[in-house]
Amino acid sequence: MITETENEKSDHPADEGLAEIRDVLERLYAKYNHRRLIKPDPLQFLYRYSEPADVEIVALLASGLAYGRVRQIEKSLSHLFQHIGDSPCTFVREFDWRKRATLKDFKHRFTAGDDVSDLLELLRDVYERFGSIEQFFVQGLDEGDTNIIPALSKFCDSLCAMYSERHNGRLSSGLKYLLASPARGSACKRLNLFLRWMVRDDDVDPGLWRSVGKAKLIVPIDVHMGRLCKILGLYDRKTVTLSAAVEITESFVEIEPADPVKYDFALSRIGIVENCDGSYRPTCNDCELLDFCGRRAHEQEELRKAWSVYV
Repeated sequence: MITETENEKSDHPADEGLAEIRDVLERLYAKYNHRRLIKPDPLQFLYRYSEPADVEIVALLASGLAYGRVRQIEKSLSHLFQHIGDSPCTFVREFDWRKRATLKDFKHRFTAGDDVSDLLELLRDVYERFGSIEQFFVQGLDEGDTNIIPALSKFCDSLCAMYSERHNGRLSSGLKYLLASPARGSACKRLNLFLRWMVRDDDVDPGLWRSVGKAKLIVPIDVHMGRLCKILGLYDRKTVTLSAAVEITESFVEIEPADPVKYDFALSRIGIVENCDGSYRPTCNDCELLDFCGRRAHEQEELRKAWSVYV
């Protein structure tokens, strides 16, 4: 475990390794974690609104559609929020068949306008009963939970149950994808992204929610984030799963116990802004992760040589 003193190293190699990783992550945080660098991240759309109710609705929609190519996500969200207008909360509270019709032609990859409308209908009821998404979410919080996963499962499952009750037990595949519950084995990258935006408060994350502790957040993990975490030696699984997300988060807890998701935005910039795909290019010479990449490449080569003896 790293001590509270910044850059202090212990006599244990494991602690020294974590301290080295923390130093690199802090440099990345200082370099990338600025609001002016948010674009083209879908987080940019949250800062178009000032009312908390508008922001949390936009956050849930923007994170829900945060899959696929970055430019296509940006284009789809621009289209969606043009339809929804200047007050997403009013749009949700007054959602009816007329508003559903305005979204009928919306499409983002395999999410259709009806899928978004199904979610907005559920949010309309959430606002009628609880007043906000936050107050609905905290119904599933338990102080004894070690992380946010149980509460996120209850959040997704409760919304899906609300839909099923009105549709003879049926749940559309599109809505199921937007509300990918941890209870169904999903790594929940997009919903963990939503929670990061809502809970954390710094120059990038708006952190509107005060009822959820950031220490219990889970890193929003996808293929790109998984690759970067492998380079840092934080985990070594072959697939991106919920277990992998938990394992990665536990590694970040060792580095920043009170805020394990702190470095998510900065790390993701390496893939999104620097277009890192894991292969060497001249710009890699200016990357903070260059030494880690070199070490991992060396380890992989040594492992390949070792296995070649048995082939």
